Amino acid sequence: MTPRTWTDRQCPVARTLDLVGDRWVLLIIRDAFDGLTRFSEFQRSLGIAKNILADRLRLLVENGILRRVDTGADSRAHYRLTPRGEDLFTVIVGLRQWGERNAFEADEEHSVLILEQTGEPLPNIDPVRADGGRIVARDTHVQKV
Repeated sequence: MTPRTWTDRQCPVARTLDLVGDRWVLLIIRDAFDGLTRFSEFQRSLGIAKNILADRLRLLVENGILRRVDTGADSRAHYRLTPRGEDLFTVIVGLRQWGERNAFEADEEHSVLILEQTGEPLPNIDPVRADGGRIVARDTHVQKV
């Protein structure tokens, strides 16, 4: 991981945002989950300037979220999610589901994440207790270490 000055050394939320909080970073990660692997694919999908994309891909590789794979077939590298990057799936799904509920008007069309096995939309993700009951913010507190 790239040495850095953390926004808040002991807060996991702040530290995560220091690593992946940039809008372009999250959209690159989203596109990687959607199967994009090449610089040109990310650039076409996002409409991002090439210098900004190169910088964000470099940061994602340096922080162990993507790995750069030389294909040998041509001079162009592919970018693949690492296990650390794959672990961001719930973050991307959480942002997507929040957006579905709060960023669109009721009659406004939007994309939907579908389960391959069933063809149904992905169920909402919610934190649950061991007994299956839903956990809400007021059921928790932060314990400083």
